[in-house]
Amino acid sequence: MRITAEDLKEINLLKYYRVVRKWACNQNDIKDADLELLIYLSCLNRFTRDEFINGIYAYSWDKKRWDRLRDQGWIDVWRHRNRTTIKYSIFKTSHKCNVLINRVYKILLGEEDIPMTSSNKYYNNKSYTDKVMNKVIDDMIKDPNR
Repeated sequence: MRITAEDLKEINLLKYYRVVRKWACNQNDIKDADLELLIYLSCLNRFTRDEFINGIYAYSWDKKRWDRLRDQGWIDVWRHRNRTTIKYSIFKTSHKCNVLINRVYKILLGEEDIPMTSSNKYYNNKSYTDKVMNKVIDDMIKDPNR
């Protein structure tokens, strides 16, 4: 069975994409472009540094992105190079990354809600943005057509 554009439109998959993306980035202290790049890399399963570089052409320039994603534990080494038989290392998205991406998909599909607990950084209503995001998240959770 093949999924069509009409199928995706019917289930409103992208209706709350921006809200979910903002929540995921805020909760995990990553940038929007980083999250979208991690989604792209997880689709590759395993990748080289060159494939990472090819993948970042569609995103804003960030010279420190590779090191930041590695240091924060979003990208792991799958196989190290050894300079004789293996010429380059191969990487994969980490378990932490895969859990986040799966959670984003579940929220977009309506299988799970964004938690409205104290662990949610928007929960404290410290700024106007927090208040607006809480309202939008509440509306999303209450939406019967989600």
